[in-house]
Amino acid sequence: MGDVAMTVPVLLKLVEAYPDLQLTVISRKLFKPFFDDIPNISFLEADVKGAHKGLVGIVKLAKQAKKQHITAVADLHNVIRTKVMRRYFTSFSIKVAKIDKGRAEKKAITKASGKPLKPIKSTHERYADVFRKLGYALDLQSPLFLKRKPWPAKISEKITSKKRIGIAPFAAYQSKMYPLDLMKEVIQTLEATNEYQMFLFGSLEEKNALETLVLNSNTIINTAGMFSLEEELALISNLDVMVSMDSGNGHLAAMYGIPVITLWGVTHPFTGFVPFHQPMENQLVSDVEKYPLLPTSVYGNKYPTGYENVMESIEPLAVIEKIKKLLD
Repeated sequence: MGDVAMTVPVLLKLVEAYPDLQLTVISRKLFKPFFDDIPNISFLEADVKGAHKGLVGIVKLAKQAKKQHITAVADLHNVIRTKVMRRYFTSFSIKVAKIDKGRAEKKAITKASGKPLKPIKSTHERYADVFRKLGYALDLQSPLFLKRKPWPAKISEKITSKKRIGIAPFAAYQSKMYPLDLMKEVIQTLEATNEYQMFLFGSLEEKNALETLVLNSNTIINTAGMFSLEEELALISNLDVMVSMDSGNGHLAAMYGIPVITLWGVTHPFTGFVPFHQPMENQLVSDVEKYPLLPTSVYGNKYPTGYENVMESIEPLAVIEKIKKLLD
């Protein structure tokens, strides 16, 4: 989800720079709402578990795309499925460009073992590079964002005039998750000020875990299982700040220009996955002096023994102070 969300700021700049360009986005149906408010975009569903499953299905999808009268293809994923599609398109002399994921650079940064870290190219710039290869110059330095949406009707009566904080404590891997007991400390401290309204984000499976953070409060709302993706995006677009792990929710908020505070575990902001247009001071990184092998992984799936709980080195007070600084 995060990878797809990161394409949005790039496509916004593309259609601004080239208003006569017509785009067809091919992705899973779930992600269609990301693109609904971008001009000149149509959406083609990739049903990779149904109609477009396997080699025959992918070729079928490529044929459907070709019927859109496309003149160029930007492969922003560069995996087996898209490689098959690229081969199909090039057989018809359709111009194709693919993303350079920088695998060698990412491998090097996770093998630094205490050496000084240097940031590598962001994923947003890598996406932009694909379009540049196709002849479309892009400058991401002056950002564009999706517009704020109306509040979801089912929650509008619960909205207060307080500053609104989104908190998304989960991630794909445990090594990228801030401990819930420490997050609870953050939430309790913020709740005690009576200055903020907080919204907790997670999947339906994570709803019960989030309930332990609600603290019987009327101003802390557990959104897990409450909304469709469209409604959740509408809620996110109205936040004043999002607190996220190195995960999709940070990228969703960044699509709307919402300030994002990202907490990093065994991954690191220098690997290129900082949410769009978010400053380095919003990146709270685990203690590199205590854990000198950081980052141990680009995605959070690899780490040595003893690095399971690196995020405990991010003090709750540091999170609280960063939130207050952004909001006050």
